[in-house]
Amino acid sequence: MPRPFTPKVVTANDLVEGDVIYLARDGAWVRDMCMAWLIEDEAEATTQLALAETQPEIAVGAYLADAKAGPNGPVPTHFREAFRARGPSNRFHGKQTATASQEGFAHV
Repeated sequence: MPRPFTPKVVTANDLVEGDVIYLARDGAWVRDMCMAWLIEDEAEATTQLALAETQPEIAVGAYLADAKAGPNGPVPTHFREAFRARGPSNRFHGKQTATASQEGFAHV
């Protein structure tokens, strides 16, 4: 028996900057998962992934990532996606600057 479909977001990496990006409902690419389209229909998820794959000048390595509804939008359900959503882990810059200040981490 096949596993039931779980909600997904379309994610990829920005071709130019390398940042993690997510597909929004309006077809735009956004950098925060909470602004992504939480797709709850398997056929729609497949369609949106196929559409994302036709944009190699913007997004590379597009795939469907498991997510769930959070208080401010989609949130990851797997540690890999939580790690990707935070940004590079080698030093606080970009997304990590904002995350570090929100979570009370000191800049190293």
